[in-house]
Amino acid sequence: MYRLLHSFLLFSAIALSVHLATAQESSAPAASADKGIRFEHQLSWAQIQAKAKSENKYIFVDGFTTWCGPCRFMRTKIFPLEETGTYFNDKFISVEVQLDTTAKDDDHVKSWYADAHELMTKYGIRAFPTYLVFTPDGQPLHRLVGSTPDAGKFIAGVKESFDTTKQFYTQLRQFEAGRRDTAFLYRLAFQSMEDYYDLQDGAPVFKAWLAAQPSPYTEAGMKLLQDYTSSTTDPGFAIFLHHGAEADKILGTGKSMTIVNSILLRQYVIPAQRAAGANGPDWKAVEAKIAAEFPAQAAEVTARGKVNYYEGKRDWPNFQTTVVAYMQKYGAHASAGELNDFAWAVFSNCPDMKCVEEALEWSKRSFKDKPVAGYMDTYANILYKMGKKDDAIAWEQKAVDASEKEERASYQQTIDKMKKGEKTWN
Repeated sequence: MYRLLHSFLLFSAIALSVHLATAQESSAPAASADKGIRFEHQLSWAQIQAKAKSENKYIFVDGFTTWCGPCRFMRTKIFPLEETGTYFNDKFISVEVQLDTTAKDDDHVKSWYADAHELMTKYGIRAFPTYLVFTPDGQPLHRLVGSTPDAGKFIAGVKESFDTTKQFYTQLRQFEAGRRDTAFLYRLAFQSMEDYYDLQDGAPVFKAWLAAQPSPYTEAGMKLLQDYTSSTTDPGFAIFLHHGAEADKILGTGKSMTIVNSILLRQYVIPAQRAAGANGPDWKAVEAKIAAEFPAQAAEVTARGKVNYYEGKRDWPNFQTTVVAYMQKYGAHASAGELNDFAWAVFSNCPDMKCVEEALEWSKRSFKDKPVAGYMDTYANILYKMGKKDDAIAWEQKAVDASEKEERASYQQTIDKMKKGEKTWN
């Protein structure tokens, strides 16, 4: 299944979406708007359903947002293709549904607000683009998520709507009717998250699968537990909180702690940040609220919340202070990605060279177990900022050697800047 890269918490990178779409545009075939998918631009949702029923056609819904790069790519490069139109137009009544709201929305988009919200809520849409396929009588049949640079692959995905063994909503109805064989439950729970990003419908399936397992401590069990643990009330949270050592035997050292802390950040710290005034959150109150239920995690989660807050505000003096304090106390818990991210933020924005020296150590730890080109690039840049030009160039060359072909030009540009004595930071 074609789909976008996404993080566990789905704090999705809009910038990544735009980057992917831009990269795809360069290789997409020419499109012609008059030969592609014919979308209905004047009808209401009720009229779309009535038209589909009267013409005995299926309904294809393109659920998009205005900020989504892959959505824009599909709408400008894939949907207008003659190949796509030839497949769709005699089978579907097609409609584009904007799932966000903007100040520039016209009257037609505004007339869809209520129906768009209902579609998004009813079908748990939280990734974009999401495509929904309905039968001529309006019953949900299948779901697809993401973009693809190839019209043939896109059409192949839509064709699954007519395969009864692959129709997502047909399988959900089988589950609702009582089907409980273990392989079926696992496959449907896995697909719900990995292919369709549907936590809402997948959660009951996952719980049924979990209840039938003699133990959750298997690779399959831990995979689904991670996918379906997003709040403190989810069944997996208690496992990661109270049985982390056992879970980490499968997931890797420290993974359970990362999951628990991430959930507490999202559930306690982020709401406090959003509600805070110009002076920021009352950090003592935030920590006390977490400590009331999770005393062992409260201090670390609050400290991490401060780091995130000041980085997001681009308050680099306070960021520098809080990230150094956090790393001195909790740095042993940081993942390779976190070590790299913190080190890069310090390198890019903090003028205090003592702090930069500390970031060098974080950066070096980030790739000690695995040579990752991007992490070595961070290390090389920090060395360069510290005046260690020859060492920096040598490590940047290692980043080039370890990188994918499409990344090498960027790293080579950094080497060229280093050789010329030019800055590689803000």
